[in-house]
Amino acid sequence: MRLLLESKHYLEQDYSPEQIVGYANRLGKPCVSVEWIYQFVWKDKKNGGLLYKHLRTKGKKYKNRSNLNNTRGQIVGRIDITQRPNIVEKKERFGDLEIDLVIGANHKGALLTINDRATGMLKMKYIESKESKVVEQNAIELLEEWTPFIHTITSDNGKEFANHKEIAKELNIDFFFAKPYHSWQRGANENLNGLVRQYFPKKTNFDLIQENQVKKVEKILNNRPRKRYNYLTPNEVFVNAINNNGVVAFMT
Repeated sequence: MRLLLESKHYLEQDYSPEQIVGYANRLGKPCVSVEWIYQFVWKDKKNGGLLYKHLRTKGKKYKNRSNLNNTRGQIVGRIDITQRPNIVEKKERFGDLEIDLVIGANHKGALLTINDRATGMLKMKYIESKESKVVEQNAIELLEEWTPFIHTITSDNGKEFANHKEIAKELNIDFFFAKPYHSWQRGANENLNGLVRQYFPKKTNFDLIQENQVKKVEKILNNRPRKRYNYLTPNEVFVNAINNNGVVAFMT
């Protein structure tokens, strides 16, 4: 119960259950599971509590993560993040990427976002559907000029990445999947998508987005100074890495 009450403190600060567990793990503190926190929230709601209002879903109950019939994560040939080389976690080289989709209003259209973990560089493109073949083709096209430098890609377990083998083969890289409901394992991409949402809020009709708008936002974000890099921009860090054989020579 003490651990659940500690979780309540973070819930009231709008932390998601995944963020609470991830934060506790980073600090080496004991914590209950993500599922236990969700169950705590729904019990609180049943008793008239308001914790559920601090969730992004605002009351839409998640599927039971222990349900064996939950197909999310059951991607053929999926390679778990635990098999990813340790060097990726260090963020010391250019070419270890994260990939995701930012979905438009009414689940129509999406922005394909691909970011480099070490430099923060972003590649972004509007796509008309989440079909795995569409994602495959556009991911390969977006990364064409980076091909000589990239090593890995990490995604969540969405079915839109079912063609991961084709992407990996075409780009000559290794493709890994974060564990289901462990969004912090793709923290850089999660943060980046939050920045993208500043320009394309959740209710945006993506059917009205022009390609030049997408590229403009991509350029803005790649030229925005980041505290992480002592206020250099991702573009500047990228140039530094390319001139140093792909190694990010300075990290704060």
